[in-house]
Amino acid sequence: MARKKLDRVHATTALETIRESPAIALVAAAPALVVFAIVWWLAGFGTALLLLIAFGVVGFVVAKLR
Repeated sequence: MARKKLDRVHATTALETIRESPAIALVAAAPALVVFAIVWWLAGFGTALLLLIAFGVVGFVVAKLR
């Protein structure tokens, strides 16, 4: 499978879409927000924040390794 890069044109188009309709970004982020809220409710804010940071780091590392 070929690597997909986000070039300047596609990045600009994505940002324009989010500016015109922020609801699209909210719907895309909803699952992450729900998981964050549930972890916050069950284990506290600190744990939820650490989990969010850990997932971000893992996602970044996996993206760089591909």
